[in-house]
Amino acid sequence: MITLKNVTLRRSAKVLLEHASVTLNPGEKVGLVGRNGAGKSSLFALLNGNLHEDAGEYYIPTQWRMGQVSQDMPETEQSATEFVIEGDTVLNAARDEVKASEATDDGDRMAHAYMALYDAGEHDAPSRAQALILGLGFKTTELENPVNSFSGGWRMRLQLARALMCPSDLLLLDEPTNHLDLDALVWLEAWLKRYEGTMVVISHDREFLDAVTNVTLHIDAGKLVRYGGNYSKFEDMRAEQMELQQNAFSKQQDKIAHLQKFIARFKAKASKAKQAQSRVKALDRMEKIAPLLADADFTFEFKEPANLPNPMLSMSGVSFGYPPPADAPEGTPPTVIVQNVSRSVLAGQRIGILGANGQGKSTLVKTVARDLAPIGGEVTEGRGLNIGYFAQQELDVLRPADTPLEHMIRLVKEMTAEGRIAGQATREQDLRSFLGTFNFGGDMVKQAVGSMSGGEKARLVLCMIVWQRPNLLLLDEPTNHLDLATREALAMALNEFEGTVMLVSHDRALLRSVCDEFWMVSRGGVAPFDGDLDDYQRYLLDEAKRQREAIKEAQNQLNKQQAKAVAKPAKVAASPDERRKWTTEIARLDERIATLSGEGAVLEGKLSQSPLPHEIAELGKRLKAVTDELKTLEDQWLAATEALEGLTA
Repeated sequence: MITLKNVTLRRSAKVLLEHASVTLNPGEKVGLVGRNGAGKSSLFALLNGNLHEDAGEYYIPTQWRMGQVSQDMPETEQSATEFVIEGDTVLNAARDEVKASEATDDGDRMAHAYMALYDAGEHDAPSRAQALILGLGFKTTELENPVNSFSGGWRMRLQLARALMCPSDLLLLDEPTNHLDLDALVWLEAWLKRYEGTMVVISHDREFLDAVTNVTLHIDAGKLVRYGGNYSKFEDMRAEQMELQQNAFSKQQDKIAHLQKFIARFKAKASKAKQAQSRVKALDRMEKIAPLLADADFTFEFKEPANLPNPMLSMSGVSFGYPPPADAPEGTPPTVIVQNVSRSVLAGQRIGILGANGQGKSTLVKTVARDLAPIGGEVTEGRGLNIGYFAQQELDVLRPADTPLEHMIRLVKEMTAEGRIAGQATREQDLRSFLGTFNFGGDMVKQAVGSMSGGEKARLVLCMIVWQRPNLLLLDEPTNHLDLATREALAMALNEFEGTVMLVSHDRALLRSVCDEFWMVSRGGVAPFDGDLDDYQRYLLDEAKRQREAIKEAQNQLNKQQAKAVAKPAKVAASPDERRKWTTEIARLDERIATLSGEGAVLEGKLSQSPLPHEIAELGKRLKAVTDELKTLEDQWLAATEALEGLTA
């Protein structure tokens, strides 16, 4: 087990943990939660040995193997499969020992090395690695692609697969869902539920934590408190504790009243649609999260829009995509991602936009946000439409060298030029005060945005959006850098918002609590999704299975075509002698494959009977030679069979 006894942990002068004591038992699945900056990553560094306690006692079994995701962006020409296989540290060590032993005349050492290589799973390493890669959303055609041919997000998925490939007794996962879409997220949850070791995970996805953890560690104000149960259970218990503290209780009252008022108003309007009902259930739990909101860094609300055009906008036969690059030859057509969309966005709608990565969700949002021009068709905006846009990459709308105050001043100038100023205070002191409500106080108003954390950048974007008093919110993955408490504050603010929301998010809790209806972007189109998130989750798993089967079938057809192409010259001059030649060759290969398969079975049987060390070495060498020859013969058999089929045809 892992134990901390009166541990103090510092980073520079800041005390992150003070006299912390906790025990983690073998096999427990632990969610590590707390505010950004509370010390979660530092506790991870203590667990993996990169940081040492400043006081107290820390113990982890010395024999435990550790698995964790490297945060480095891999740059290598290795194939995806081989890169992930290298994550198996036990297999790597066994391979190295075999090479070292073969360079000596030590029979005993060679025997033990070959047995260790067999036990490490050399025979099925590629299939184990590829199962992980495919589960995380890659296509079968990408298994042998070089790692550096993938984008950054997909390379980080390979790092995750590499960590899962590593045999471990302790698995440390820091925000493992950041680069995953919903189908890969569902697969990862299933994999982690089967994991038999001890796991500690940092995540800001409450549904993910609820699915994979049974213990919660909460870091707050230098204290480390253990709660039995997943995140929702922790939330309940912490709320009860805080209500017993008078100061915390009084701080909560306004927020509880605020939530109760909205819940009552919403229930009066709720329809019988499944989406609406799931939203009611999400709002019913908001009262119990009031203590968490009371403890959050900040809460906020969207101002009432100055007007509500209806419809907000209408799309008629619109195609979404990207223009050709500036250096493309003249006449190069644009890239169309989604086409022929005819839909209207109405006042007060709460639309969740679903779809797998690459289907066009962000392209749709960017076009509505006016960042991209439609490739075709017409978008008609309602009079007085005022869009607040949260881009998936905050730097798409932020300038790294500028400060928060400079961003606000520029926003005022832009809105003034466009005639969109609707009574907002625009003096510099007013802007400073407004930034302060989003925790940009003191020197932070003059700090370059490029030096800020992801959470601070996200907070600045929210600040700028709220100041604009939009009537249409376009939010593309707004929670990527927000902690759990701030996510809850965002959900509450969105539910209070009187305008229209279009939301792209992998945060299922946010989608459930905010959205009344869903649009699905898939196969080049946009259509209503008739169901709730559980239905969509099942759809994604079925769709991923269908795509894998289609790709596999296409690969089989390609293999057949290639084999026929090789045999084509013989087909032109087909004769009984040629058919006899291929028939004889196939019979010879069948006989040899049968002989080698039998020998392989015998060798494996002998290895399982604990032979003498020098015998193990010889048996291991021979089994490897048999396996290699079998693979070659099977390829030859396939080519010969295809050639004979071509002659017969």
